[in-house]
Amino acid sequence: MKKIGFLSFGHWSPSQRSGTRSAGDTLLQSIDLAVAAEELGLDGAYFRVHHFARQLASPFPLLAAVGARTRRIEIGTGVIDMRYENPLYMAEDAGAADLISGGRLQLGISRGSPEQVIDGWRYFGYAPAEGETDADMGRRHAEVLMQVLKGEGFAEPNPRPMFPNPPGLLRIEPHSDGLRDRIWWGSASNATAVWAAKQGMNLQSSTLKEDETGEPFHVQQAKQIRSFREAWQQAGHAREPRVSVSRSIFALVNDQDRAFFGRGNDSDQVGVIDNMRAVFGRTYADEPDRLIEQLRGDEAIAEADTLLLTVPNQLGVDYNAHVVEAILTHVAPALGWR
Repeated sequence: MKKIGFLSFGHWSPSQRSGTRSAGDTLLQSIDLAVAAEELGLDGAYFRVHHFARQLASPFPLLAAVGARTRRIEIGTGVIDMRYENPLYMAEDAGAADLISGGRLQLGISRGSPEQVIDGWRYFGYAPAEGETDADMGRRHAEVLMQVLKGEGFAEPNPRPMFPNPPGLLRIEPHSDGLRDRIWWGSASNATAVWAAKQGMNLQSSTLKEDETGEPFHVQQAKQIRSFREAWQQAGHAREPRVSVSRSIFALVNDQDRAFFGRGNDSDQVGVIDNMRAVFGRTYADEPDRLIEQLRGDEAIAEADTLLLTVPNQLGVDYNAHVVEAILTHVAPALGWR
């Protein structure tokens, strides 16, 4: 059994051919798609975060709104760039969104990916400390977030507060019990996957990975997952970790599907991103029977407990609901995912 969710990058464009012509369209349709996905039986609604772009950016209002409109589905991110974040303020927002949803938040965070502007985090008021890289700063922010999510007091109370304080040092409020165990680290390398395991974070492995061995993407990703699980065990954490992979998967069941995705990318691609040689996973798009056979050979999907389906959000709520329903109906049962 696997948990299956969707992952939306939340693109919008004023183009006449776009189903999301404004930020408002994207936000409102994201909520509607999460509601539709829950009704179809999907397990998760996840959203990508990019700054200075015509995409979803500030995630917590959206997550809170989705949490208020749904009852069962997990809500999450994949991922929030921690170089841009004040971890204490983030802990407040995350705690509120988690409480609104009844403890369904699955928060994916990371060092982040290349952005639309140079060193965009500087405009948000952040800069690496002396001797740090921006990646180091992102991991430092993540470590602070994980610490405050424990719910332990650390701030000296005012002896003459406006309102009475509980005894002892004060913590970030609102605090949501269990949220710390639902933080995920988006990793593109084996080393950062091991670091995430030591920190007690779940693992999100995306549609690209640092090309460390020259092997096919899914093989390298499966090895990364196994390295993560080994490091988790060595760290002695009490709970079992979760691992997700993201894939572009389209079951071609009608003429519209074939028109949109009938010529999909059926092989890995290699490129350079942020001065890193990276391998990008293929797009799976085929008739259901052939698609099932192709997916059986994906080692990383087999290793993961959670699969996130990337969706073309600009094609509208109805079509994206059809995309995920086709996977749930025609593909997942045959692979033992359901």
